[in-house]
This record gives sequence, C-alpha cells and structure tokens, in this order.
Amino acid sequence: MIPSSRHPLAVLLLAGLVLSGCERSAQPSAATPGLALNAWDSLAGNELADLRFVPAGLAGGAELRLAASERDGLLLLDGEGRALARLPGSYAGLDLRSAGRQLIVAALDETAQQVALVALDPATRQWSPPQVLPARDYALAGLCLYRDEAANLHLFLVGEEGRGEQWLVGSGERLAAEPRLERALPLPPGAGHCQVEDGAGLLFVNEEDVGLWAYPAHPEAAAVRRPVDLVEPFGGIKARAGAMAALPGGLLALDAQGAGLQLYQQEGEAWKAVASLPLAGLEEPERLAVRAAGEGLELLVGDDGGRFYRGVLDWQPRPPALPEALAEVAALRQSEPVGRHGDAADDPAIWVHPLEPARSRVLGTNKKQGLQVYDLDGKLRQDLPVGRLNNVDVRSDFVLGDSRVDLAVASNRDRNSLAVFAIDRASGELREAGEIPTPLSEVYGICLFQPAPGELYAFANGKDGRFLQYRLSAAGGRVAGELVRRFQVDSQPEGCVADDRRRRLFLGEEDAGVWALDARPDAPAEPQSVIRVGAALQADVEGLALYHAAARDYLVVSSQGNDSYLVLDAEPPYALRGAFRVGLNAELGIDGASETDGLEVVSANLGGAWSQGLLVVQDGRKRMPEQSQNFKFVPWRAVAETLGLEAPAATGNALSSAGSENVIE
Repeated sequence: MIPSSRHPLAVLLLAGLVLSGCERSAQPSAATPGLALNAWDSLAGNELADLRFVPAGLAGGAELRLAASERDGLLLLDGEGRALARLPGSYAGLDLRSAGRQLIVAALDETAQQVALVALDPATRQWSPPQVLPARDYALAGLCLYRDEAANLHLFLVGEEGRGEQWLVGSGERLAAEPRLERALPLPPGAGHCQVEDGAGLLFVNEEDVGLWAYPAHPEAAAVRRPVDLVEPFGGIKARAGAMAALPGGLLALDAQGAGLQLYQQEGEAWKAVASLPLAGLEEPERLAVRAAGEGLELLVGDDGGRFYRGVLDWQPRPPALPEALAEVAALRQSEPVGRHGDAADDPAIWVHPLEPARSRVLGTNKKQGLQVYDLDGKLRQDLPVGRLNNVDVRSDFVLGDSRVDLAVASNRDRNSLAVFAIDRASGELREAGEIPTPLSEVYGICLFQPAPGELYAFANGKDGRFLQYRLSAAGGRVAGELVRRFQVDSQPEGCVADDRRRRLFLGEEDAGVWALDARPDAPAEPQSVIRVGAALQADVEGLALYHAAARDYLVVSSQGNDSYLVLDAEPPYALRGAFRVGLNAELGIDGASETDGLEVVSANLGGAWSQGLLVVQDGRKRMPEQSQNFKFVPWRAVAETLGLEAPAATGNALSSAGSENVIE
C-alpha cells in the first residue's frame, strides 16, 4: 500500500504515480464542458447539511430530494424544497441506495458520533425506526454506502485521523438485523468524504491537503489504493480535495478552497482529468450530489455558508467495459482460524469416515505451525504442531503393520520432506507415521495417487518446477517412500490432484495454466494443456480437486488472480463448465473467500447440507471479524445448482476427490 502523509516529501514521491495515473492536458480543452449553476433560493434558511437526489424510479414521477439537517433531522423534500416527511434527529451527512420500493439511508449524527440506518418508503412517506450502529472509538467525518454484485449492502465509515471501517448492513432489500463489522481500513489522514461506484466496486476517498484516492470496495479485496489526482503543484487540484460524486466511468470532485469542480474519466486503471470548472459565487463548496439527466448531469452543490445550488453540466463520463459478474455461492460453515497470523492457512484435505460420514474430518495445513483437524462444523478437533506444512492429501485403506489405516501426507517446508500421518478409521484421530526425505531445495505441493488396492504413490513438487514420484510402502510400522520417477515443468507449480480411475495427474503451473499427464510411474511424462492462464483462469493457479458425478467428473481449480473457482470436465477436451466465487453469507455472518491457495472437494454423501458433497476452500482474507486465515465449507449442491452441473453417482460407494472408494453404509 502507498504510504500517505501530509509531508511535502511524501507528496513529491507520490507525484510520479499521479502523473502516470491521471493524465493532464497542458492547455484547457477546446470542448470544455459547460456548467450552469443557480442558487436554490427556496432552501435558504433551512440549515441543510447535506442533500441527495431520490432515484427517479422511486419518486413516482415527482422530483424528490433527501436532506440531512442538524436541526431538523432527515427530510424528504419535493422539487421546490418543501418538506414532505421528516425523521427527527441531528444529522450532518448522508448517503442512500435503492432497496425495492424503498430507500436505505445512512446518516451521520456528528454530535453523537454515531450512524443511523433507516428505510424510507417515498410513496407512503413512512420511515422505519432508525437502527443505530455502535459508537466508534474514533471521530467520524464521513460515510458512504456500497451495493455489491450480490446485492449485499455495505457501509464505509471515514475518520479524519486515518481510521476507517467497512460494515455489512443489509442484504437484498432488507437491512441486517445486526450490522457486522467486516474490516478496518487504513485510510489517509485528513479524509472527510467518500463515495462508491457500485458497478466497478471502487471506493473514492479524499485526503484534503494531498489528493483523491481510489480503493477496491469489495470486503474481500486487498487494502490497496491508486491515486486519482493530487493537489498542485503535483496534480490539478488547486487547493483542497473535497466531496466527490461517483458515476460509471467517472468522478466529480470539489476543490473546497479553490471553489472549483474537477471532472475525471476512468481510463483502464488510471484516471484522466477532463476539466477544472470554476464555481463562480461559491465561497467554499463542500457538498455534492449528481445524477444523469439526458446527455448531461444534474448537480446539487452545497456551500460552506449553508446555501445550495442546482444546475446542469453538459458532460457525462464513458462507462467502462466491466468483466462479467460471476455467480456466487455462500459457505455454510467455516473453520476456526488457524493458530498463526499472516499467510498461514494453505491447503485442505477431506477425510471421509468409512462408516459414519457425519464424523468425517477436514485437514488443513498451517504453513507456520503444522496440521489442524476440524469436524464438519469447523470446530478444531486436533492440532499437530509438526512444522511448516504446505499441502496435504489423503487416501484410504493402507496396510500399516498389522492394521489398516487411512493416510494423510503433507509437504514439510522445514525439512523439505513428506510428513506422513496415519488416520484411525474409527475415530478419525491422526498420528505421525513416517517421514520421506526429498532432494528438493524448496518442497511445495503434494498429491497422492492410488491406482489399485495396495498401491500408493505420492507426487511432490518444488518451486523450481521439479516433480518427484514416490512409491509408498510400510516397513516396521512406519511409512517409507521409494523414488520412481522425475519430471519437470518450466516454472513454479504447486497444486496437483490425481485421478485414480483414469491414471491421470493434473498439475497447476502457477503463471501458465493446468496440465494433464499419465500418472503411472513407468509412463512418459508428456503434459497436455487443460487450460491456460487468460481471461477465465487468472494467475496464480493454485488448488486443484476432482468431483465425481454420475456421468462425468469435474476438475475444480482455484483462480487466485480474480478470487474465483473454475469447474471443467475432467476428460478431454476439458470443457469449461463455469466459474463462481464464494461470497459472504449475510444470514450466518460468514464472510466470503478470497486469495485462495488450496481447495478440496468430495462427492461423498456426508449428510445434511453435504448430501451431494463438500467443497472446502482456503480463505486468504478472513473478514467479519478480521482474524487469522481459515477454511470455508461450501455445499456442493449450491455449486451444482448455480452452474447446472450433474449430481453425484447415487451408489453405496462414495468417491473421494481423487477417486478412491469409501464405503458408506
């Protein structure tokens, strides 16, 4: 993240970024947009602190406005400024979003330093009882609302001293019964205004003496920012960056002390300054509302003296081409957070109990500590602090000494080895059962291959692209490995999964794509492309897993670059069946998943919500509340219904991700 500061040196260092991020013309354009503003005299003396347009679709053909007043509360006004409905209170700022036939309004009580959320029906002019957010431990300066692609409603709070927060406050057409804090945001000092352009998912925040910034608004996004413009001499803002209004492809911003209006057009990830328009007669403009009107824009501008102006600007930004919105499915459970902060959780595996599927377990690596074992409700059942484990895989029915066990094998980055664990088939308890050293300098990924009963192999890869295939055997009650094959890809791999039935290995090359090759130890290693990195699959390519349906199998891939998951046929020509994201579950208070490393899926009937199988994905950014990383549990039924996939085979034998049988009675 770019550091923010009011120090001149910091501004100088940022100037180069803005010069490349916001293009400016040396001379004013010959086609400078025209702006006509007139004082709204009927509002004089009303002591309004903020004003917004009511969307035309909710106004019933009338011209309606919504106003905030420290003296009179929230006011629904007609086009001439007459009050039609009033909610008592003392409010200094507001924002609104449509919700069916109602408006959801967020208003800032600057005196009490609290935010009220309220629904207004413009037709009946009825207000719902206000819902007040808990008092914060910092001074609030501004707020703005954001409606995401899945119709969840979020609220941003802005503090002058660099504090900020994002809250989940609603879903669909309803306010949440209990608003939930999603994440804290490190914002610039001197911020007092924010606005969100919902379609592009961009949050705009001002830094008064420095400039304007754009952040990704989605709660699962990283807290990074890009400059829109800076204060002179490093940008085009003459004196002070103030209030903003966001539109698809464009941003309008007030130069508070320079009495000007700045217009910006989005150009890819950068911003182009279109014009700087003087606001004649205004002393210090500090409030701004905008809506499209014909081929131009209708404006409301509030001055520091309490007067409002209205007018028309003969300019509209060009909406950008946005990527197609991906479908979302929600997690029904999540694991307890792993026991280390930072990038710790990595890869899950699912062990299916051979007799009681509801007692199955999810294994998750903590690459700063070891292996953690969860039940299907996400409760931690076992913690094995054995070292920095990266990836893990499981197979069933392995003869170890005089007993039959299931095996879990994980890559150990402390020792560049494979750590082996025996799983008790009755209790699901894990114990250490051996270690296989490797010659890899940086062991990374691991997956298992079980082509026949009594035959088991492990594939291990390193960051240098090398793959090693080991035949596993039991000697003296410990598991050992014999190296039987080597091959290599051109760049860094990690995720892999083996299809036991078809003797096929799928492997992910992080910056290149997914490959398939013969998994048998005596076969030539001739990779065939499954899917390349591109528009659908975005680097890094991470976790891979297999789901076995009735008539076809599916390959599931973590596309980390756009926080999505791809589903492809697991047989040539490997047709892409669709992509989805794991979004937040507003009802249960479970955040979505992002920056996913490993994932796993089974088609076994584990009962209840998991009757068509279970998908587990690592969550790289734990929100709501912010904690160390964890794993999200998603019912495969939701994925199948969303993408129109086939159901699992309805037999007595349920197949694990790789294809080994686990008897369900």
